[in-house]
Amino acid sequence: MEMNDSQRINAPRQTVYDALNDPEILKQCIPGCEELEMVSDTEMNAKVVLRIGPVKAKFTGTVELSDLVPPESYTISGEGKGGVAGFAKGGATVRLIEDGDDTILEYAVKADIGGKLAQLGSRLINSTSKKLAGQFFSNFSAVVEEGAIV
Repeated sequence: MEMNDSQRINAPRQTVYDALNDPEILKQCIPGCEELEMVSDTEMNAKVVLRIGPVKAKFTGTVELSDLVPPESYTISGEGKGGVAGFAKGGATVRLIEDGDDTILEYAVKADIGGKLAQLGSRLINSTSKKLAGQFFSNFSAVVEEGAIV
């Protein structure tokens, strides 16, 4: 599955970049996130509970940041295991473009799933993925914009 989109955030690029690297902010924004902790400057451990159609799964996994070009871009990749529900792995390239006082966040996501989740069908997986991405970026924009108000 692949997904590309962008989001305008009413905050300076450096503020957005810093927020994308802050596990407390990310934890607030990731749908179903129960835990997110930094284990190094570029690695995090995560626990997320998601319902996709009839399947509810608790994923545990790792997230790694690479190709860091502060405050312009980075690549985020991760892998989670959900027991009998299956697995999910993938990554995203994130670019931040200054637009006056705002920032345009562009992302390109690639993901792969297996196990019971893969049996649900691509339409359900794609629509759920788009919904989760939309929730994340809506939450992220709100948190960053609220913090950027001076």
